[in-house]
Amino acid sequence: MVTRLLRILVLAVLPSLAATGLAQAQGPITLASTTSTENSGLLGDILPRFTAETGIPVRVVAVGTGAALNLGRQGDADVLLVHARADEDAFVADGHGAYRRDVMFNDFVIVGPRDDPARISGMTDASRALAQIAASGSIFVSRGDDSGTHKAERRLWAKTDVDPGLASGGWYKESGSGMGATLNTAAGLGAYTLTDRGTWLSFRNRGNLDILLEGDPPLFNPYGVLLVNPARHPHIRAQEAEQLINWLTGPRGQAAIAAFRVSGQQLFFPNAGPK
Repeated sequence: MVTRLLRILVLAVLPSLAATGLAQAQGPITLASTTSTENSGLLGDILPRFTAETGIPVRVVAVGTGAALNLGRQGDADVLLVHARADEDAFVADGHGAYRRDVMFNDFVIVGPRDDPARISGMTDASRALAQIAASGSIFVSRGDDSGTHKAERRLWAKTDVDPGLASGGWYKESGSGMGATLNTAAGLGAYTLTDRGTWLSFRNRGNLDILLEGDPPLFNPYGVLLVNPARHPHIRAQEAEQLINWLTGPRGQAAIAAFRVSGQQLFFPNAGPK
């Protein structure tokens, strides 16, 4: 009787072990994501949990949202985790993505030198604050890299009468780098910049920078997860990628996102809806 029970248990466990072994043998799936999810430490915290549960390793390529979407268009990633909703919807509508799902959100903030030469502290309109920075001739550091943060910044400038590109190299500096490097530049120059709150909270080299403006509705920052379209790129690991998507948007992944803290502060807020 005991032998028969053991045989049943072995037969029940073998398929999952075989699937896990196959996933590991095929190597990691590729997740193209933003520098904010990497720099904040979020992915380093939650992805090992996914791998432990599924046996599927994940290789992260941390770039700006624009570059991540390009990797998806080229079939050089299996799944994307990005934050530029209009571009994400276009990616799916153009057939590059199979679908998009909400995952989480945080917000953007404007940080700047503590002495605040542009006098934006206390303002509630982010676009007016940018216009005031420009009028004062104070240095503003842009990512300038077509990332989700850069796209959000451009949307804010579009509501002003200022074309910051005309001041490129003057008071308007473009780092062409990720959020961490851009914050380092702003700290070194005593400049203003737009950053996601998650990267800011995990950033340690703040110098004399402080949050000077927050809470304006246009600073809302949602993240979406997208499956690269296997019909267009048959080589992608669609089955394993969907497991990652379902985990991120399911109870365990959402709980892991909510539990992630830096210095006791929650950086990202899960908001996955129905499939």
